[in-house]
Amino acid sequence: MIEILATLSASAAAGMRIGTPLLIIGLLQGSNLWSQVPILSHISPPILLGCLTSWSLIELLASKKLRGQRLLQLFQLLMSPLVGAIMGLAVATATATPNWLIAIIGGLLALVLQLVQVGWFYRLRGLPLWAVFLQDTLCVALVLFAFGAPWQGGLIALILLWFAVRSAKQWYDWYHKGRGRGIGHGT
Repeated sequence: MIEILATLSASAAAGMRIGTPLLIIGLLQGSNLWSQVPILSHISPPILLGCLTSWSLIELLASKKLRGQRLLQLFQLLMSPLVGAIMGLAVATATATPNWLIAIIGGLLALVLQLVQVGWFYRLRGLPLWAVFLQDTLCVALVLFAFGAPWQGGLIALILLWFAVRSAKQWYDWYHKGRGRGIGHGT
């Protein structure tokens, strides 16, 4: 059960950012860097360190501006399932759960959380700065919790999933209320 909660925590971090969780997970492995991380273990560590550091800085800086948020979202939406799967597999090393199932669950959780961010972005016409800082903090915390406190990290990931379900219901209700008044019909 601990492995599953750690997987959820790491995958939820990938639902917030792409480069930052991968960078942190590599740095937490010490001198081994990404040697235990599927797919990334086949890439040269210095090149991977440079690329992930650069991408993390781009995410950190671009996410603070509306135009930067728009540009990041497309890339993050496309890459979040892959990164969520990688993060889940990197954390779940000694579980009886099949790797393909961990990869699917991790990738889907990251995708769902990324879709919720995109939905809120368009509903609010841009994410407020406090929400972006919360995302950055939560992303780093979830990766650290995946290794140090998987119960807490898994619980936060499940709360984020609950928030995603509530958001979807709220958007559904909002959309159908608008259709009754003629919004959404093009009138």
